[in-house]
Amino acid sequence: MTQDNESTVSDFNLLGLPIRAEDQGVYSVLFLIMYLTTVLGNLLIILLIRLDPHLHTPMYFFLSHLALTDISFSSVTAPKMLMNMLTHSQSISYAGCVSQVYFYIAFSDLDSFLLTSMAYDRYVAICHPLHYNTIMSQNLCVLLLVMSWALSSANALVHTLLLARLSHFRNNTISHYFCELSALLKLSSSDTTINKMVILPLGTVVITLPFVLILVSYGCIGVTILKIPSINGIYKTLSTCGSHLCVVSLYYGAIIGLYFVPSSNNTNDQDAIVAVIYTVVTPMLNPFIYSLRNRDMKGALKNILSRRLCSQ
Repeated sequence: MTQDNESTVSDFNLLGLPIRAEDQGVYSVLFLIMYLTTVLGNLLIILLIRLDPHLHTPMYFFLSHLALTDISFSSVTAPKMLMNMLTHSQSISYAGCVSQVYFYIAFSDLDSFLLTSMAYDRYVAICHPLHYNTIMSQNLCVLLLVMSWALSSANALVHTLLLARLSHFRNNTISHYFCELSALLKLSSSDTTINKMVILPLGTVVITLPFVLILVSYGCIGVTILKIPSINGIYKTLSTCGSHLCVVSLYYGAIIGLYFVPSSNNTNDQDAIVAVIYTVVTPMLNPFIYSLRNRDMKGALKNILSRRLCSQ
């Protein structure tokens, strides 16, 4: 773009995934299946929790909202990526790009806060079982949810407003398959000092601090488990945390790989592949983790299916 066009950007071009043109059709079908699996799997979790009274507990309250967040998070990038792959058009409007940045950050942060709330729930259930119902009241669960939404939305709004004030871009080609904040900042020829200054402190609040709280929660859980004399008791206690630990490992493992592991020379391809794991694969796997590793979820599914068969 010329200097005159730098302040009138109307759209961007996304380089997309490092996939050969002749393989685009095959991968588009694969990603469509993965996206539909994400949506249907997480909708099933929401439905099971809604229909089974035994799942009307704080843990599953947060899980239902985590499932809704995973659907929303995956929907921020996957439909546009699929459309671009099928139409062989990599363009995205400026407004669409800024909107994608906002919702990507908001739902990513919301995932972090919900996982932290679920870790706190497990901590109270295992370390303070006699006071669980008193501590994890409905009011506290709603408060944690509202705070999660508020902090996530506020953080996303700050980054989006700071991005919107940038008017000059060296070119309109984004080295990614979606509008990622750091990729856009690299394109800008405007002063991005403020944008970069707020990334670390806000990232600490929405990503690092929740991760530390999760580690502390499981540290306390570990100490409590070591005091249990029975092997069966230890196994039963660990089984209540297994699904959550797997989801936490996937979520933060992808974040560490995407933002904290030093990039290689093939940095754009590497970032795109890790981002696919973060935005597409992880939300798809979460329902399987909670369905296959969670006895309550499997029991709820069997009850609903049996009632359905009996009514026919």
